[in-house]
Amino acid sequence: MPGRLVEQSPGISRFRVRCFASPRNDMANHETPMIRILSAALAVALLAFPFTPTRAADSPSREPYGIALEGFAYPYPVHLLPVVNDGEQLSMVYMDVSPAQPNGRTVVLLHGRNFPSSYWAPVIKMLSEAGFRVVVPDQIGFGKSSKPQGELHFDNLARNTIALLDHLKIDKAEIVAHSLGGMLGVRIARAYPDRVAHLVLTAPIGLEDYRLYVPPTPTEKMIETEDKLTAEGYRKQLQTNYAIKLPAEAITPFIDARFNIKGSPDYPRWLRAFVSSGQMIYREPVAHEIPLIALPTLFIMGADDHNAPGRPLAPEALRAKMGQNAELAKALATKMPNARAEVIPNTGHLVFLEAPEKYKELMLGFLGR
Repeated sequence: MPGRLVEQSPGISRFRVRCFASPRNDMANHETPMIRILSAALAVALLAFPFTPTRAADSPSREPYGIALEGFAYPYPVHLLPVVNDGEQLSMVYMDVSPAQPNGRTVVLLHGRNFPSSYWAPVIKMLSEAGFRVVVPDQIGFGKSSKPQGELHFDNLARNTIALLDHLKIDKAEIVAHSLGGMLGVRIARAYPDRVAHLVLTAPIGLEDYRLYVPPTPTEKMIETEDKLTAEGYRKQLQTNYAIKLPAEAITPFIDARFNIKGSPDYPRWLRAFVSSGQMIYREPVAHEIPLIALPTLFIMGADDHNAPGRPLAPEALRAKMGQNAELAKALATKMPNARAEVIPNTGHLVFLEAPEKYKELMLGFLGR
């Protein structure tokens, strides 16, 4: 099967791209020779001049990324898996990192809504050093994977993830999920319990049914709102919603990954897919399924994480009741036959980046290194 391999050398430059067979990984994502020449020129320029992340994220002049994040470097080579969702031919991108000393086990990392899977880089390194093979997909609609014309659904994303395990001949894996990935992890654990050994829910959303607080919002209204958001407004949104304890420059790649796409002619399709993921969170709750999970489950929560999608749209009297995530996790764990919740003080939504040593201790201890 023809494939495209993207390589990066961390710490040397932001970009070093090598393409094989140059296939499309999206219906509108074909890189022309001229684009590859411009990408190479950009790489040379980045080596020649100091790069200041904060200025780049807020600058009105941006080097546009493609709809599949062409131009945004990942920490390990990426591969493509063809999938079909609702009759649409799509490509799912993933990283597959082998350890130097394998322990015979595999961890699948599931990313959140506002983050490309590249943000798992320190966790990939940690797990690999512990002997785990680490498989890290970009779900359809996110990161470097295809942006579908149709709507996103957790059931499709779950089937895609199992298809990836089948493709890689992995019978059973540890599922480690963050944020929106936590909702997907719940759906996978419920639909395919025989394929999951342990479930780690890292600052998951979906611990409550947002429909109980937030009125439905038309998709076109959500598209209009998201399109008006500026890079600086997005930075403030991340810092506020996620109680981020990281330095400003650590947030910049997330802002770049979203706003550099605005220069792409395919931006409207990206935006519609992004909004579809928000509707999926709202329309397809998993909170009622969580107590039914019998698999060994660990919630790792940030004490200051009160993220609640849609809170600004809820009636003012209900907003304060939303996003009590640490307490919700502890309550849900008591209803499950084999679960516990750990809360890390002074951390927000990006708990694995904010408290890496404690996160490592909890996760490896749970997985039974």
